[in-house]
Amino acid sequence: MLSYWEKQSLLAYDCIVIGSGIVGLSTAISLKEKYPKKRIAVLERGLLPAGASTRNAGFACIGSLTEILDDLAYMHSDDVVKLVQLRRKGLQLLRARIGDDRMHYRERGSYELISEAEVPALDRLDEVNGLLSHILPGPAFSMADDKLPKTGIIAKHLVQNNFEGELNTGMMMRTLIDLTLERGIEIKTGCEVLGIEESPTSVTVNVTGGLSFTTPYIAVCTNAFTPALIPNLDIAPGRGQVLVTEPVKDLPFKGVYHFDKGYYYFRELQGRVLFGGGRNLDLLGEATTETELNAVIQADLEEKLRTIILPGRDVAIEHRWSGIMAFGSTKEPLIKAHSARIFLAVRMGGMGIAIGSEAGRMLAAMIPA
Repeated sequence: MLSYWEKQSLLAYDCIVIGSGIVGLSTAISLKEKYPKKRIAVLERGLLPAGASTRNAGFACIGSLTEILDDLAYMHSDDVVKLVQLRRKGLQLLRARIGDDRMHYRERGSYELISEAEVPALDRLDEVNGLLSHILPGPAFSMADDKLPKTGIIAKHLVQNNFEGELNTGMMMRTLIDLTLERGIEIKTGCEVLGIEESPTSVTVNVTGGLSFTTPYIAVCTNAFTPALIPNLDIAPGRGQVLVTEPVKDLPFKGVYHFDKGYYYFRELQGRVLFGGGRNLDLLGEATTETELNAVIQADLEEKLRTIILPGRDVAIEHRWSGIMAFGSTKEPLIKAHSARIFLAVRMGGMGIAIGSEAGRMLAAMIPA
């Protein structure tokens, strides 16, 4: 049974954000910047974000060459350019808001491995550079074959992406949480949303423990988990799996790397190799919100680790995990008003680090006073 005081002062907010990942916290911060006097709360069902915000590989990406070429096969070129621009703007906002040092943002090289079968993609490198020339201060991609021998990596060619970096995911999220709290925004963890009820004048958010919050507006930033709250959206989950090796003696490379249209990605991490991906081996099976590891994909990652990344070396695996991303029929995120009082920023397409800050800013701009 609630007291009068609890009902009056502790369960009503000017805006409620559901989801405390990159997008949710960025939305809350942008809302507070827009409306400094508003009372804003962020609701999170777990003690930590449950999707991919704390479970990614720490890549600050705008897209690899073969990934962009794959997008051009089924998206209009203008839409592809807008998507790359959104990623770049998001990264710029993230860096400006957090500061590079507070998340160990580094640009130590971003590269794509090109296999024999992908060599024809190199014929379109200048085309893609031209397509992106008006949104980037220089060519997006350049050949880097001269750097390949020193890495020890097995590939036919190496392409450098000139506008990507790497960061420490944990530090990034820790800083976003700190900034959120510093601005007077409340974060309520262990607060699972069970249902949303919209009326002409307000929204009621029912949560665990039999409690209900009221607010004029809500921002739903729950990515792959959104269909549990709002059905019939073009959203499908996608599980991303990652492993980290033990420290590797004399590891010959630094920076971040992609291959196979961005489905695989690896980087040096404190003398270890972080390697993830392989979702394309079982797209249907990996369309899940369950975090259990897929043994077939883990075996594939280990095989590629020992034949492509560290050929001929026997390296022990220290840690494994998975994160849940969200995809749809297009790679464009869903950032829109779902109704007069419910707003969405979801379906980040595995690019939450890049898109998240700008998605939150865009969503906050849609929410009325």
